[in-house]
Amino acid sequence: MGATSTETNMADPNATALARYRNDFLKEVEERVEEGPWVKMCMQCGVCAGSCPFGPHWEHSPQKIFMMIRAGKRDEVLRSDSMWMCTSCYNCVVRCPRQLPITQIMHGLATYAHRLGLAPKLQPTRDFSLQFWDNCTRTGRVNELKLTMGVYFKDGLAAGIRKGWEMRRVALGLLKSGRLNPFELFGGHRCKDQKGVAAMLKKAREIEEQRKRAPG
Repeated sequence: MGATSTETNMADPNATALARYRNDFLKEVEERVEEGPWVKMCMQCGVCAGSCPFGPHWEHSPQKIFMMIRAGKRDEVLRSDSMWMCTSCYNCVVRCPRQLPITQIMHGLATYAHRLGLAPKLQPTRDFSLQFWDNCTRTGRVNELKLTMGVYFKDGLAAGIRKGWEMRRVALGLLKSGRLNPFELFGGHRCKDQKGVAAMLKKAREIEEQRKRAPG
């Protein structure tokens, strides 16, 4: 016997959020996205867009994203790659006349879109972020060699070899300066207190799970 539509929707976090919030996307962002309650404070001055080094390349600047949230354009916002373009330079935060935590909101939207399975699948920043997180949380330190290989070879062996060859001069320079160590492939540096790192991440996941739950 197949699952009912209600059971299917409850298993899908995106469908669950849609059912709860219907057309009130601003309320959803306020309750489910980090620093979301600040979105309604945006006065659309455009300083964030003018301050961003990626300004000319964004599909939607933070100013536009906040306007779209208030207009209820849920699908357009959560499927946008704009949040993944943020480099955390904090120019927008420093210059915002209302002191909105714009960087945190953009990262929060990216995380929420990823959690719901709506983030663009082929967005390179998203791919790198996921690989960086997996790499870093294994030992508490980033293994640069394994991270680089993961990024280069994510599209297959041939693509990885081709990318490695293209970057051979950069790699040679890193080797000469001691910034790249081939032996990191077999281990690499790590934090001494592995149990402490694991406990910290466990607690962070518990806090995140609490944030995911819709208010009663």
